[in-house]
Amino acid sequence: MSTKKITEKQKEKLQAEIKRTEELKAYEREYGDYKFICGIDEAGRGPLAGPVVAGAVILPKDCDILYINDSKKLSEKKREELYEIITKKAVSWAVGIVEQDVIDKINILQATYEAMRQAINKLSVQPDILLNDAVTIPDVTIKQVPIIKGDAKSISIGAASILAKVTRDRIMQDYDKLYPQYQFGKHKGYGTKEHTSIIKEIGPCPIHRKTFIKKIVKASEKE
Repeated sequence: MSTKKITEKQKEKLQAEIKRTEELKAYEREYGDYKFICGIDEAGRGPLAGPVVAGAVILPKDCDILYINDSKKLSEKKREELYEIITKKAVSWAVGIVEQDVIDKINILQATYEAMRQAINKLSVQPDILLNDAVTIPDVTIKQVPIIKGDAKSISIGAASILAKVTRDRIMQDYDKLYPQYQFGKHKGYGTKEHTSIIKEIGPCPIHRKTFIKKIVKASEKE
């Protein structure tokens, strides 16, 4: 009896997820006349250290991948699982990476645009239209549709957000091995209380964004 209840509950959850996923395809259906619809999103605009990463994904028209969502709403395990599925099923996908020294030179917004352009240019298929999470990318001739909170409204942008987030997290895990004292594997470079305390105590390392940590460094010098 209990087994039947669990089974019915699982069926209900699956049906709800299928319905949610279909609703996520609203923009893809709206622009369905375009052959190759590409979702664009980034990860890492806010951290104090490491690169900004952009993802670009062209999903098949009959995409049947469930559980895609804004990467921040997913567990690390689920993001990793979806990363593998998305990269296998996508018509084309790519990531662009702009390191912290360039971020310091041209500012984070311009660095984000550059990462997005890199990702677009790396695609094996030329997109016909770009669905972007909130931004319009300069110096791109492809038609663009900026969508506020697009990573939770478009399956293509959601997929791009997952690729960007997983790629960046993996980079920060690698940096954690190089600079274990900063615990990058734990906070991924974001300005947590623990992270800022470490910077104040021992100073920044080569992957810190100098323009982001000026106040923290100045504060530590006054103490």
